[in-house]
Amino acid sequence: MARLAGKQIFITGAAQGIGLAIARACLREGAQVFLTDRDGRTLEQAVTELEADAGQLGHAVADITDQDAINASVEKARALFGGVNALINNAGINVFHDPLSMPDSEWEKCMDVDLKGAWNCCKAVLPAMIAEGAGCILNIASTHAFTIIPHTFPYPVAKHALLGMTRALGIEYAPHGVRVNALAPGYVETQKNIDYWNSFPDPQAARAQTLALHPGGRIATPEEIAMAAVFLISDECPFINAACLTADGGLSVLHHPA
Repeated sequence: MARLAGKQIFITGAAQGIGLAIARACLREGAQVFLTDRDGRTLEQAVTELEADAGQLGHAVADITDQDAINASVEKARALFGGVNALINNAGINVFHDPLSMPDSEWEKCMDVDLKGAWNCCKAVLPAMIAEGAGCILNIASTHAFTIIPHTFPYPVAKHALLGMTRALGIEYAPHGVRVNALAPGYVETQKNIDYWNSFPDPQAARAQTLALHPGGRIATPEEIAMAAVFLISDECPFINAACLTADGGLSVLHHPA
């Protein structure tokens, strides 16, 4: 229960879903955790729900597309904890369109949040990590980073690029003791997916159809993704770098459902 003792972890998109589950898991494993999210009300609810000990939890409202806001949040975390030695880039949005009918503004929104936003956060933490000769960054990617689902453009473009950035930064800064990895969840039982199923006339049938795609007949819980994140930022895997761990129950390996 102390796998992350001594870690000061900065998590984006931490107010709900996978981000909140990761925050809870990191606190349970002994880390100091700083939460950011652009939704201030939901973030306050998350902080109240986590009920962490004094000195173990901090938070700030910040939009990852705003470099100044992210820089200020990282500085707040450093002042509170004495440093930031792990970053989890979890914040992201779904942008799904037909390619040729998609407005340019939707492309820009997707790239600004799902790719440039993660880079903004990396830029905020990397100089200190390099100076200290240690640190790790975990980018929450997606199976969209190496597979394609029709009608989801340009989201997989951004996630493919995020995986490329993970590998490039991991190689670039390995000599400085910094690891950069990605975690690629498949379908997860988050509110976003629940809302998606609820958009159908028969939500239960839509959910059942999603589950049936998977070899094990189910999808992940946020907590299962969170424990994979704990492993990747822990000292249990010091030689894992510029890599991507897939957590999709085998879906991306399956040629087609039986």
